[in-house]
Amino acid sequence: MSVYDRARRHAWFMAGALVIAILFVLVVERFFGHSTIAFGIAIVGLVAGNTRMSTFNCPKCGKNLFFRGIFVVPWPNRTCGKCGTELAPPSD
Repeated sequence: MSVYDRARRHAWFMAGALVIAILFVLVVERFFGHSTIAFGIAIVGLVAGNTRMSTFNCPKCGKNLFFRGIFVVPWPNRTCGKCGTELAPPSD
């Protein structure tokens, strides 16, 4: 599996984790009232789930697939922004 495919899979995982975190906060708020603890738990869970993001780097130059300059985006690059290496496998 290519680094792009693994990074794409991580992006979908984080999208699902975000939906679950939002639903968790909404359910806690509905049944127990406003809770900053529930929000904190959701944020810690999202940060913990996203720690893998730093492992998706270009195999040639090491640039992270999720960084565009100083900005972090939710979807990985198909082509390395630094060295131009094609990171996604060719489409059939």
